[in-house]
Amino acid sequence: MKNGFENEEGIVCGRNSVLEAVTSGRNIDCLYLQKGLSGGSLGAIIKECRERHILIKETAREKLDSLVPGENHQGVAAVAAAAEYAELEELVTQAKSKERPPLFIALDGIEDPHNLGAIIRTAEAVSADGVIIPKRRSAGLTAAVAKSACGALEHMPVARVPNMTAALETLKKQGLWIFGAQLGETDWNQADFTVPAVLVIGGEGGGLSRLVKESCDFLVTIPMFGKINSLNASVACGILLYEAVRQRMSRFVW
Repeated sequence: MKNGFENEEGIVCGRNSVLEAVTSGRNIDCLYLQKGLSGGSLGAIIKECRERHILIKETAREKLDSLVPGENHQGVAAVAAAAEYAELEELVTQAKSKERPPLFIALDGIEDPHNLGAIIRTAEAVSADGVIIPKRRSAGLTAAVAKSACGALEHMPVARVPNMTAALETLKKQGLWIFGAQLGETDWNQADFTVPAVLVIGGEGGGLSRLVKESCDFLVTIPMFGKINSLNASVACGILLYEAVRQRMSRFVW
């Protein structure tokens, strides 16, 4: 087995290879570090990641084994980002320069890279102003996300924020209204999406977290007529985005 390796998903493993990837200035989405390991070059890797504000996730050896099957990962793996993250402030400034109200998508804990990629693809299709994800409890801009986005990641800016609740409060102060997708509230086609808006989609299974839900100005729901009580996150996002665009197209240049 090799002491350094990078697969087609952009995952680098092996201590020397990871340290080189980090110090070279390569855009790293996150670092996986095996719990309980220390010493050797791991200290240098951790130090470099902290200086570059790279997210560090401690995990079990089994997780690392599954990321790079059959490789000698030496307890560490770095996931290269497929695109650079945008700054939230830049997204707001750019959105406000347009002749139509801003439209953002905020994702509260979407951990499936295929869901994240599909949402980015739909966001680009409707010409939304950006996607916002949290630094933790979320998939990052990995190769798997880029593949699912089918090229949309080249055109749709994604901001990663340390705290989603704080980011939503910042957006509210900038004049945006927060619409959370939540079962049992206002029907999706009764909400007014023509205002400057942020659509908040909850994570798979758990939905909106309590603090994020409390930050929403409105809670909207998509009626369910079958036996199950929820839609896939990317499907729900697509429905709400196209309703927002439908309402806006009669009033603004799109």
